[in-house]
Amino acid sequence: MKKKNLSVKKTIHNFYFKKLDDPRIKKIYLNFKKKISSYVPNSFCVAVSGGVDSMALSFLAKCYSLEKNKKVYFFIVDHKLRKNSTFEANLVKKKLKLFKISSNILTIKKKNNKINLQSFARDNRYKLIINQSLIKKIDMILTAHHNDDLIENFFIRLLRGSGLKGLISFSKIKSKVTLDDKIFILRPLLDTPKKDLIYISKNTFNFSVNDTSNLDDKFLRVKVRKLILNLEKDGLTFNKFKLSLKNLSKSNNAIDYYVQKNIKNNSNYLKLTNSIILKDDFLKQPNEIVFRSFSELIQKIGKKDTFPRGAKVENLLKYLRSSNNYSKKTLSGCIIQKLNNSVIISNENR
Repeated sequence: MKKKNLSVKKTIHNFYFKKLDDPRIKKIYLNFKKKISSYVPNSFCVAVSGGVDSMALSFLAKCYSLEKNKKVYFFIVDHKLRKNSTFEANLVKKKLKLFKISSNILTIKKKNNKINLQSFARDNRYKLIINQSLIKKIDMILTAHHNDDLIENFFIRLLRGSGLKGLISFSKIKSKVTLDDKIFILRPLLDTPKKDLIYISKNTFNFSVNDTSNLDDKFLRVKVRKLILNLEKDGLTFNKFKLSLKNLSKSNNAIDYYVQKNIKNNSNYLKLTNSIILKDDFLKQPNEIVFRSFSELIQKIGKKDTFPRGAKVENLLKYLRSSNNYSKKTLSGCIIQKLNNSVIISNENR
């Protein structure tokens, strides 16, 4: 390697490690390193929005890659939801390059203005990053979700009528993205306050993109954010909230135990035909156990990345329990048919 390149490399190393001399930044970095050290293999990627959260994550991830000699990819998604989104994506790429971070811009090409725009942007952002991760053989995607996001998502799901599993699902540091477990989302900053990420961003890259939609009351997340601010005035703290989540998680784990027991004892998987036979006792368990067991098996046989919609599952279970009609039903890529005291679930495309 040429002396000039060695000098540049040394300079950039010094920049990052010098920033870690700041006690506050160092404390956050050590917690970040502890969280990801058991999950991250030789390479991983970072989802970069350009906001203060993701810029702070980019700094932490770069520090980790330099210290541990890990390959890290940075993906910026141009969601095309605002007229200046392409300009912002290119600006973020340019700013990261100043700090020797090479990044790729992924562009969402189509959108339907009739759907939930934030949900559309989120879903397609993950699809693009997952696709690139598969190409580069990465199995871990780091996101900048922090403890403010954790509380916000809980209330958003509560307002949408989510059950216990939905309410606590976001609280996991590592969660499955695809059905076959090839790629995971890693949220190493879930117990980090946003104010700490603002501090890192300001005292390292000193650059971020301001998303004006974060102030628009037409979005549910913005309304929930304001609700939480009022609750904080009445004594809501992250530690209290985290304790509640912990207790809910214990209840969820207990239910999951009986879900797996029901699947093991009361269903038979036929590998040759990729189908499942449910015994009579499968549907005689408590409602929540049956609902989750059935949803999990439908997802498995239908080979979908997500569970079927709850209302459709409830209606189908009601039909299977009460009707003597043995006609076939379809749900989420599956054919479901009642046969005497059993139920057969098979793939619709087999």
